[in-house]
Amino acid sequence: TQVEESAVSLWNWAVTKHTASVVNDEQRAKLRFVACRLVCLCEGSDPPEGTIQRQILMCMKTGKGWIDVGKADLADGFLEIATSSIEKLYAKLLKRSDGEADIHVHKADVEKNLFKVLSYQAESAVAQGDFQRAVMCVQRCKDMLMKLPKETCYLSILCYNFGVETYEWKRYEQSSFWLSQSYDIGKMDMKYSVGKEMQAKVLRLLATVYFEWDCSLYLDKALKAINLANQEHLHPAGFFLKVKILLTSGASDEDINSAVAEFLYHEMSLDFCLNTAKLLLEHGRESVGFDFLKCLPERFESSPDLGKITLLHIEFLLQNKRELLAKQKVEEIIIGHYTGKQLLPEALNRLHVILWDRAAKHYEAKSYSDALHWYSYSVSFYTPGQIDQNLAKLQRNMASCYLHLKQVDKAKEAVKEAERCDPNSIFTKFSVYKIAVMEKDTDKAVEAVIEMGKLAEKSSQYEDKLRVDESTGTNLLSLAAQIALENAQQVVAIKALEYLSEHLQDCRQLFAALKCLVRLMLSKVMAENEEKSVTYISNNTFSAAHKRLAESFTEEKFTGDMRILEAHWFRKVAWNLAVQFTGCPEKMRDFFLLSFKLSQFCPSDKAVLIAQKTCLLMAAAVDLERGRQQATPSAQTELLSQALQHLQACKEIWKVLKLTGDFAKDPTDTLLLLYEFEARSKLNDPTLHNLMESVWEQPQIEIKTLEIIASLAMESPARYPVLCKKALKSALNLHRKQSVIDAVKFSKCLHSLISLSLPTGLSDLDACVLQEAWDYFQDALSVVSTTDAYPEMEILWLMTRAWNTGIFQYTDGKYKEAEQWCGLGMRFLNHLGSLKKSYE
Repeated sequence: TQVEESAVSLWNWAVTKHTASVVNDEQRAKLRFVACRLVCLCEGSDPPEGTIQRQILMCMKTGKGWIDVGKADLADGFLEIATSSIEKLYAKLLKRSDGEADIHVHKADVEKNLFKVLSYQAESAVAQGDFQRAVMCVQRCKDMLMKLPKETCYLSILCYNFGVETYEWKRYEQSSFWLSQSYDIGKMDMKYSVGKEMQAKVLRLLATVYFEWDCSLYLDKALKAINLANQEHLHPAGFFLKVKILLTSGASDEDINSAVAEFLYHEMSLDFCLNTAKLLLEHGRESVGFDFLKCLPERFESSPDLGKITLLHIEFLLQNKRELLAKQKVEEIIIGHYTGKQLLPEALNRLHVILWDRAAKHYEAKSYSDALHWYSYSVSFYTPGQIDQNLAKLQRNMASCYLHLKQVDKAKEAVKEAERCDPNSIFTKFSVYKIAVMEKDTDKAVEAVIEMGKLAEKSSQYEDKLRVDESTGTNLLSLAAQIALENAQQVVAIKALEYLSEHLQDCRQLFAALKCLVRLMLSKVMAENEEKSVTYISNNTFSAAHKRLAESFTEEKFTGDMRILEAHWFRKVAWNLAVQFTGCPEKMRDFFLLSFKLSQFCPSDKAVLIAQKTCLLMAAAVDLERGRQQATPSAQTELLSQALQHLQACKEIWKVLKLTGDFAKDPTDTLLLLYEFEARSKLNDPTLHNLMESVWEQPQIEIKTLEIIASLAMESPARYPVLCKKALKSALNLHRKQSVIDAVKFSKCLHSLISLSLPTGLSDLDACVLQEAWDYFQDALSVVSTTDAYPEMEILWLMTRAWNTGIFQYTDGKYKEAEQWCGLGMRFLNHLGSLKKSYE
């Protein structure tokens, strides 16, 4: 008992809270579900009538609740319990005495409940797609209408709703059944009928179902249904559907005329009549359609929307290529506009659309005079001095026509009007630009391009559709560049492409613009030798290409292959420019570095690696050369540091490259060594000695390389006498190992070594230093004694240095050493040629 009371309380709470909008439909269905289940569980073996009635009510409402929230499968169990309870209650009523006064009332209530349960079961069956079960339930309901005539309306509408649902699911056969049932049930009891309007509505949908199902197969049924609908209740939709069915079925003009004639006997709205006319004309029934249109002005002469009829007439005349008649109609409207018969604003806007559309078609067909004619019709509706953005667009369109017709003065007038109406439009600036290009007014054309570029930048600030969006801005700048090129105006084209490259988002379009810009700038450089153009190319154009190539990984339309092709094009152009600017080292270096950066987006094949290596070597060479010429230490340090960075990158590439083939004759190793040695020595780099340790161990090192190292070691600001001497000694050893000694080269190397070992003008020399120098002189004497190729001036120099060294020893009281050195000098005297007598 307590459970049952709690369940009833829960049920009542759900009702009150739903009324107060505390719980929604689904929550209420769940609460009812719980309460009803509890009540059912509490049922005894022989419950009283009141308990059964309450259970019937709760099960019915719970089942209906689940249907309403779209969970019909949960409803079936409760509806079955309700049916079973109704049978129990009916059995109890039958046991009562017929003499009881309220027995018939109770039986009637039971029948009503059963009717409702059956209708709910039908709803559930339809929702679950069980057509046969739904039909069975509705048939039982129909059978009960004799006893419950007041339910006729309800059952008729229920079947109509089923018809609507199945129509929406495109189950036409089921839909036609339910709609037919609805109509038939509606006729069963006129007293409780749904009414003629509803019956007509049912029949119109039934006709629509037959029409959409298969018009050719069910044409007669569709026409019968729509005729019945129109007899039941006149409605515009009924007339319209009938005409539509006739048109689709291919009925004769006479039959369609008869159907349309019915319109004239009934009050129909103007829009409805216009839609009917459109339907006729769209189905190719021009004679019927135009005749119908001609009847409408008289019928709606007092309507403010009368202009709509004329507009529709004009549209279909144009569609049927009756342009002359259409022009007459337009001219009638223009006359009416100035004689107090103006179109409503909406209709006037529509007319402008029609006129512009017709003009555009002529423009596309290159019939510019005809296009102007239609545009002039549109202009007729604007008052002098009126400011309107649409008028500005109209004037721009007319200007384009005038330009094609070579009527520049008229085009300028039209553009002037456009500027008055909408001066801040990129389209207006574009029109100004086109005229400037045609008149070869470069300054004005460039000015117009600059204005277009600025407006393209501001485009995102505008939401008005008449304003330019970002893509329109770039399209116009692209077109501007194309027009300039077609008219051989490079300066203007360059300016347009500059702005274009700043705004383009599409990678393919951007690279096309950049390549075009590079070509134009290069031709300008060649023609005028313009340094500014070169700087612009390196700083702007190639930088933009590099930046976008780096970003292109995320752009779907710009594939990897496209990116590689673009990178190759720009790196090769940068390379060619670098080679071209050999007379300007700084520019050459910049372009080599650009070529290297761009090549990093290409596959690292052998050719690309060689190009990268060369670019970095050349850049390092230029920085070293410029470093030698710098007056300030800071500037020199910066350039030498840059050179080291390039060399480090180059060494990494060279390691990879050497794995791809034989590079025995390639001088890269030597160049890398010499460049790095120079940079580090002049930077006073503490790692320089470590670098040279690996060099002394190389068996293949050349004499020339060692001599250059020796020279660089003492080239200011570098001063590394120990390294210099070591390099010269290594070179001298290599000279000695030659099968035939090159006396000239040997003499120069020995000269440098002696100069380094035996400073001039010093008398107090260490014995070790003198011994080292003595050995070098002995080397020289041995070579001089065996060849006549030793340069005479070098022999003279050796003689003089030896003699002077002896003299320095003599003045210091070192007579033995003095005799040795002076004697050494006299031994060289014997090898002098023409100079011997002068020194004897």
